[in-house]
Amino acid sequence: MPVHTVGELLRQWRHRRRLSQLDLAIAADVSARHVSLVETGKSNPSADMVLRLAAQLDVPLRDRNRLLLAAGFAPRYAERPLDDDALSAARDAVARVLRAHEPYPALAFDRRWNIVMTNRAVEPFYADVDPDLLRPPINLVRLGLDPRGFAPLVVNLADVRAVFRSRITRQLALAPDAELTALYEELLEPNSEDASSRSVESDVVIPMILRFHGRELRLFSTITTFGTPMDITLDEVAIESYYPADAESAAYFEEADGI
Repeated sequence: MPVHTVGELLRQWRHRRRLSQLDLAIAADVSARHVSLVETGKSNPSADMVLRLAAQLDVPLRDRNRLLLAAGFAPRYAERPLDDDALSAARDAVARVLRAHEPYPALAFDRRWNIVMTNRAVEPFYADVDPDLLRPPINLVRLGLDPRGFAPLVVNLADVRAVFRSRITRQLALAPDAELTALYEELLEPNSEDASSRSVESDVVIPMILRFHGRELRLFSTITTFGTPMDITLDEVAIESYYPADAESAAYFEEADGI
């Protein structure tokens, strides 16, 4: 893997965000000349300057550490597993959000869509999943689209695949990742057979329609993330909460929970 200078890395992120040097300079409250000198290696930025530019470029915490290392500074952001004692408050907050969403399904996943926590409402859907797909780490994209997973339950599989494709395409545009790219190539490469009958951008919400236990369940979801995290793990955790899209679907989950 080629070694890049901090200036080269910052220029890559600026191009990725489609900003000019002047745009970045104005946002970071520095001169365009200084941005140019940093990018060309004619000026060595301080750690604070690296982080100021990275913040304006919306660089993920993991990559801010790489920028700091390239500039000759120690990483600023720790990466601890979610079960680390230092993250106990955050872990409890995630668990509380998941429990509060019951009787409807909710789960938390990392930047590569590996599930890190679920609530009880998700568990019944695992019943007929191939055990190979349930070996940790359980990947949400693979679970949803693999024929051994949820795919046979999904009535509008092409629409759901199109939503995944759109979300991961945006994610990769914001922060390239080799493993996520491999997942995209494995499960989401467009082809004529799975092309959706409509663009996912044409609707306000695309529901996921499941045929489960003789019922048709229509669900839509929302995503929750931590605000201004200082740990890489928390920066990359998202909570997806599923809501019933109609009264019949709501009734199914309420009945299953005994409400």
